[in-house]
Amino acid sequence: MTTAPRRGLAIGILLFAAFMDLLDVTIVQVALPSIGADLGATDAQLEWIVSGYLLAFAVALVTGGRLGDLHGRRRMFLIGVAGFTLASAGAAFAWSGEALVATRVVQGLFAAVMVPQLLASVQALFSPRERAPMFGLIGGVSGLAAVAGPVLGGWLVDADLWGLGWRTVFLINVPVGLVIIALAARFVPETRSARPMRLDLVGVALLTGTVLAFMVPLVEGPSLDWPGGLWWSVAAGAVLLLAFVVHERRRMRRDGSALLPMPLFADRGFSAGITTQAAFQGALNAFTLPFIVYLQVALGFDALTAGLNLLAFSLGAMVGTGLVIPLVPRVGKWLVTIGAALLATGVAWVFAVVDQTGAGFTGWAALWPMLIAGLGLALVVIPLVDVALATVPVADAGAASGAYSTFQQLGAAAGVAISTTVFFSVVGDDWTRERVLEALGASVGVSLAGFAIAGAASLLLPSRARVRAHLDELHRLAEADEEAGEPATIG
Repeated sequence: MTTAPRRGLAIGILLFAAFMDLLDVTIVQVALPSIGADLGATDAQLEWIVSGYLLAFAVALVTGGRLGDLHGRRRMFLIGVAGFTLASAGAAFAWSGEALVATRVVQGLFAAVMVPQLLASVQALFSPRERAPMFGLIGGVSGLAAVAGPVLGGWLVDADLWGLGWRTVFLINVPVGLVIIALAARFVPETRSARPMRLDLVGVALLTGTVLAFMVPLVEGPSLDWPGGLWWSVAAGAVLLLAFVVHERRRMRRDGSALLPMPLFADRGFSAGITTQAAFQGALNAFTLPFIVYLQVALGFDALTAGLNLLAFSLGAMVGTGLVIPLVPRVGKWLVTIGAALLATGVAWVFAVVDQTGAGFTGWAALWPMLIAGLGLALVVIPLVDVALATVPVADAGAASGAYSTFQQLGAAAGVAISTTVFFSVVGDDWTRERVLEALGASVGVSLAGFAIAGAASLLLPSRARVRAHLDELHRLAEADEEAGEPATIG
């Protein structure tokens, strides 16, 4: 076994691809009003443009990681980036709402092949002691993407480069993707797992069917006037969910390669963490997308100005990150509870300002509530995984982390679907400022309910003592690996 040269450059290349994925989620939200106007997309199609990407990413994420373990992480990374780049080109030149939704789903699938290779490569190329700065860098890049997405998306739409308008939001991925492919092929070493898990394609199919059976009625119901036949889809979803659980339990007993680690759901801390993660992500997206639509459609803000209104929120999260990290061992789960409360307070306060100022609203008026919400975001995100995994055996941490990432994306997609369905149902055909404001208030109600669920679930997370013991155990294992001279495995 040897240590790979230029490891930092390799991780930088992988990290930039992950940045491209994170950017693609936030950048599209700012462009949605322009997309809808240009393509004549229906309300349901606008929802699928966002949630379709998130759902495809969620159901394929664990499988994408296992493909890298089996066939080589560089190889699967190159395939993922190439597919993501081609799908971005397809999205840029989509001729209808249906075509754009289809390319967004393909984008999400290839992102699920591309993104997991980053963390797996960090594990393979760096010793435990060296990984902490890498994880910190990944967190910082995630924060940067949250800041840059709305601003860059707004600028691209307003700049109308070459007369392409919103299409440049997707087209920008093409040259970036080509550069990443060229650099990765030369500088990223090939690594793979010595003991890879088998693929659970049946589990993927059952999970996909379950998600679609519940999501399709939710998104399409308003446009179809809620026909009774939609309930057959919900019933089918319940049956598929049961089949998924039975299959996953059987696969865990057989070889431990289930898509989701079902026995861990019996752990209260793990289940509480999953619930907190999904509810928090759903609540966050339930607010941001309708808020952006309100600013552009009801108040006439251009895309860039609308995106800048989320800047204080992102900056609050970045500042809060540095403050929260040292508090995790000492405060534990209460950080998550307080964070959910601050998020709810900030979102409610933003809506109160929007309601009070009416047509005279400016971003400066909501500066303080946005900063408070951003701080709440940091209080939830930074400690949640460490706190929730405090009662999970270290040997199961990888599977548990994969489940958390899956539920993070599923929660975000559900939040988009529920809030936008409520939003468009309230608006109907009346796009006056007053009615759109009423619809925004309904979506904010969905968001506040999600934060309340996240806060309540956080009370069931493991105690501070369990968190400290968990962190001490990770530190002890890292030191043991360091003393054993654990190098990166290149294969």
